[in-house]
Amino acid sequence: MRSYQPDLTPPWKRSAPVPEVPAEPDLVVEEVSTGFCGAVIRCEKTAQGPTVTLEDRFGKHRVFPMEPRGFLLEGEVVTLVRPSAAAPARPARTASGSIAVPGARARVARAGRIYVEGRHDAELVERVWGDDLRIEGVVVEYLEGVDDLPAIVREFSPGPDARLGVLVDHLVPGSKESRIAERVSDADVLVVGHPYIDVWEAVKPSSVGIPAWPVVPRGQDWKSGVCRALGWPENTGAAWQRILSAVRSYRDLEPALLGSVEHLIDFVTAPPTGPSGD
Repeated sequence: MRSYQPDLTPPWKRSAPVPEVPAEPDLVVEEVSTGFCGAVIRCEKTAQGPTVTLEDRFGKHRVFPMEPRGFLLEGEVVTLVRPSAAAPARPARTASGSIAVPGARARVARAGRIYVEGRHDAELVERVWGDDLRIEGVVVEYLEGVDDLPAIVREFSPGPDARLGVLVDHLVPGSKESRIAERVSDADVLVVGHPYIDVWEAVKPSSVGIPAWPVVPRGQDWKSGVCRALGWPENTGAAWQRILSAVRSYRDLEPALLGSVEHLIDFVTAPPTGPSGD
C-alpha cells in the first residue's frame, strides 16, 4: 500500500493556487517561459504528459507541455487542462471551419462535379471538406493528371445545371497546366489551382513537424526527393499518410489551397443564372 507523503513545504513558500482553464479550441493564451502567444489548436495525450498546440497570428505552430502555472490568460497566470468531452460551449465545426449540422443527411449528388489531379488531392479535400461536400451533394473525382482534361470536359458536357470545377497543381503563368486551363475554361467550367509542385506542399510545414518543404533539384522525382531530404524512408505512400495524418482542419493548410477549394465549391453549388434563374 502506498504511504501518504505530507507536504512539508512551509505555508509561506507554497505557491498560491491558480485557476484551471480548459484548453478549448481558439482560446488565446501566452506560454510563460517563451512568451509565445497563440490560439489553442488541439490538445494531445503523450507519454510525457498532455500537450497543447498553439498557433500565432502568422500561422506558426508550437507545442507546449500543459504544466501547472504554465500560461497567461489575459495577463493572469493559469493552468491549462484538457477540455471535457461534454457538450462544447461553442457550436461544433467541421474540419473546414463551417458550423456542423448535427444529424444532417448527405444530399443526393448534384450533376456538377469537382475534379482534382490525383488521389492525394482527393484525400486531402475529403479530409477537410468532406462533411461540407456531402451536405452540398458535391462529388470529388480525380484525373491522374491534366493532360486529358480537354477531352474529359467535352465528355462531361458541363452546363448551367451541371457545372464543372477543376483543381490543378502548379497552376502558374506559362506552365503546361495554365495552357490547358485556358483551353477548357468557360461560363460553366472553372479551373483554379495552387502554386505548389504537389499538393503535399499545401500542408503547412509546421503541422507536419518540419521547418520547411525541401527544394528538390529539377529532373528529380519531387516526392522521392522530399523523402530523401527529410531523412524519411523513400516510400511515398507511407510519407503521404504521415502528412495526411497531420491535417486535422483547415488551419493545417496553406491559404492558397483553401481559397481555391472554397471557390470551386461555391462555383459548383451556385444556382443557375439567366432569364429563369435570376
